[in-house]
This record gives sequence, C-alpha cells and structure tokens, in this order.
Amino acid sequence: MNTKRFSHKITVFHGIKAPEEGVLVGYGAIMEGFQLQMPFPEKLAIISTKRRSYSTENWKVFSSRAAFDDTLYRHLVFALKYEGINLLFFKKLFDQLSEQDITTLVQLEPTGQYSRKIWFLYEWLLQKQLAIKDLTIKNFVPLIDDKMQYCVKGSRSSRHRIINNLPGTKDFCPLIFKTEKLETYINANIAGKKNTFLNGIHKDVLQRASSFLLLKDSKASFTIEGENPGNNRAMRWGKAIGQAGQKPLSIDELIRLQQIVIENSRFLEMGLRKKGGFVGEHDRVTGEPIPDHISAKAADVEPLLKGLMATNEALQDQTYDAVLAAATIAFGFVFIHPFVDGNGRLHRYIIHHILAKKEFTQQGVIFPVSSSILDHIDDYKTVLESYSHPLLNHIDWKETEDHNVDVTNDTIDFYRYFDATKQAEFLYDCVQDTLERVIPEEVTYLQNYDAFKRYIDNNFEMPDKLVAHLVRFLEQNDGVLSKRALKKEFSVLKEKEIMEIEKQYKTIFLED
Repeated sequence: MNTKRFSHKITVFHGIKAPEEGVLVGYGAIMEGFQLQMPFPEKLAIISTKRRSYSTENWKVFSSRAAFDDTLYRHLVFALKYEGINLLFFKKLFDQLSEQDITTLVQLEPTGQYSRKIWFLYEWLLQKQLAIKDLTIKNFVPLIDDKMQYCVKGSRSSRHRIINNLPGTKDFCPLIFKTEKLETYINANIAGKKNTFLNGIHKDVLQRASSFLLLKDSKASFTIEGENPGNNRAMRWGKAIGQAGQKPLSIDELIRLQQIVIENSRFLEMGLRKKGGFVGEHDRVTGEPIPDHISAKAADVEPLLKGLMATNEALQDQTYDAVLAAATIAFGFVFIHPFVDGNGRLHRYIIHHILAKKEFTQQGVIFPVSSSILDHIDDYKTVLESYSHPLLNHIDWKETEDHNVDVTNDTIDFYRYFDATKQAEFLYDCVQDTLERVIPEEVTYLQNYDAFKRYIDNNFEMPDKLVAHLVRFLEQNDGVLSKRALKKEFSVLKEKEIMEIEKQYKTIFLED
C-alpha cells in the first residue's frame, strides 16, 4: 500500500474528456489505483497546471497550488475535504485493505479531523473495532460537511470525537449533494406556498379536487407501467394512496399494498422475491435477458428493506427536508426492486407516504406526483437509468433456465450507498410542477365547471348527469357540440340556445 502511486496526468479518463490536461486526484485516482469495482462519482477531480479553479458538468478543476504528495492518505484527505463523503467508495476500499493498513493510515495524524473520519467510517461500515485507544481531545468534528451534502443533526461518537450526522444507517444510507437547484427549492418553502394556495380555495371544491386528483394519480401510476386499468381498479389503488401516511411503513405493509395493486396474481409469486430480477427485455431469438436494471439479489432483499425502514424512521426528524427524504427512500426502494411486480407503483406510493408523514401534504390533498412524472416520463427514465446503467458494468450475472438473471458477485452495497442527488432534483421538479400546474389546473377546472353548471341550471334546468355529458361533449370538440350529440342527447335544444351554450362554454373554459 505504501509504495502505490495514484496521481497521473490525463486528458481523457474512461471515455470522459477532461476540460484540460491535469493530474487526476481524490476518489477517481484511488479508484483507478485499486481498481475498485464501482461507478465513478458524478464529478471527478483534477489539479490543473495553471493557477485557476472551476467546475464543469463532470469535473472539478483545482489550481496548481492545490498539489499534494501522491500518497493514499493525502488523496483521502483531499477527497473528504473537496468531494464529500462517498460511502460506497470507503466500503470498497476497506474491503481491500487490512486492519493494519487502516490502523497505520489513521495513526499518521491521530487527532486530525480527516483521520478521525476515516477511522469512524471503517468501524461504522465494517462493524469492527481497530486496536486504537479512544480519543480524549475535546472538540467533536461533524462527519458530513453540511456545506457540501445534506445531513441530520446526528449523534456523538466519543471514541472518535466525531458527530455522526449521516442521514441513514449502516444498512441503507444514500447521500445527496447540495446543489443550486435543491437549495433554491428548499429555500422557496414550497410546502408553505402550497398551503397558502389551498387555504384560499372553498372547502367543497378542495374535497372534490382531492378525489379527482387521487383517481388521476392512480391512473397515471398505472400508465407509467404501461397498464390501462379500469376505473374500479384505479379507484381501489387511489383509495390506498389516499391513506398514505396513516400506517407505519414496514415490509408487511408493502406486501399488503402489493396485493391491492396486483389485480390478477395467478401467474405471479407474490411477496418478496425469492429469485433474481431485472428490468429490461429478452432477446427475441434466444430469450437471453437484456437488462436495463439489475435488481438486488433475492437473499439481500430483506436486509436491504430492513435498513431502508430504519433509515426512513431516522429521516422523520423534522429538520430533514420532506422531499429529500421521499427521494431517498422511494428511489432506494425501486432500485432494490423487492417484488416480482408492483415495484413502480409502490415506489410512487412511498413518495406519497413520506410527504404525508412529514406533513408536506397536511391540507388533505395528496400530491398527485405521478401525474407530473407521467408528463415528464423521459426525464423519469433518464434519472432511473443514471443509477442503473453505470452499475451494469460492475454486476456479474449468468442466465438461468427460465431466462432470468442470477447475480454471482456481492452487490448489496450498490443498493445501500448511492448518490441520490439526481433523483432528489427530479422529485423536487415534479413537486414544483404539481404545485404550480397540476393542482391549480384541477381546481380551476372544477371552479369553471361549477360556473358553467350554474349558467345551465339558471337557463335550462338540466339534470346533473346531462350537464356532465354536455361538458364532456364540448371538451371533446373544442367547445362545439357534435352533430351526433345534437341529434341524440341534445336534440331538444334550439339553434339559438346551442349557440349561447357554446359561447358560454368557451368564455368560461377556454378564455384566460
């Protein structure tokens, strides 16, 4: 370990062009040096030959003045200082190093904050205690730099003099980087704006809007999965969504919800998977799997879900943002893919559950986030693939007799420790879109419907059912009644009345 060298000049690294020639440092350099089997971070770090620092989409470029000795310890210090905590990296690295290697490393600067962080992470991730005495110095150092990544208040480890502010447990702890987009959303107090908007709406309209939005969200969630459920099935799932947040999230509760979402289970093995799983296609000729995403190994599903549930409990801390918590747990669930079928709809249910549990949706209107996801389906697929596709190069699998996948290497840590930044940004985009567009559109529609119905009641005294038919026919034909409708349902209307009705509809529904 002591003789290994990590730094080398690059202009291109694993097919990614650097913005200029520089020396690869930090996580990227160590991963390359040890050939760690894991995806590279979203951004890699290089030290420039020039005295300038800047960032691009894939790179952090540091001034030549940031150069340091080419040792493992100095690269780790650099990474922790400038690239944040990467739990998957540390788990993979520690799996390759001996206890003596780590002990020697930590003792280079025994009371230094970065030595303490490495020491704590080793003992926390591997659940092993090194032959090092507890520290007696006074100051405690937070593990996560809250200027770089989101964290919880945390608890103190007296042994390491570290504040463990990780937003999760050893068994499940994705991390989210602070970005300009996320900070803008969080500081905008979206939940507060939503409540102000909803408080200004008549209670009757709000209740009706809530019912319509639940059904709309339920149907959208099925449509995302390529299904077209009947109204009864969609209403049953909508009812389940409407109860989100009322029962604690647990493995048993997820199994119960799977039974609601899967109408016909004759051809499925219900409950937690007992075999491998993947999302993708099969070769039309050979039947060989063509995975876009490989699910967690069946043996890992239960421990991963237990870790996910424990982390969900930890994130109920009111200081941790509701949307970040929802992204962490919901996307973690869908990446694990614990069931043979129903994972996508349950993943979106979990979003509802956490937003409700953390009182983001305290006004009684479930956030119809599936509707926004459906309207941004390409972005949704991209954000799922941003996690799944880089992993495919690090998962070894073989085809089974029934053309499934059997994963042959250890993959559990890929589902425990991942960067959930893109998923959090996407979910916040959808929440914002839901607030600014989806809910107001539904409320405005109902208010317009009520205004149009009052006009019809005052002038024609039509039955409510016929008014509903009238609105639907006008909607389908840009505010004009079709010849078929005029010959059948509305044959008693006079030409002047028809013109007046069409004019009123366009004034109320189609004009700003």
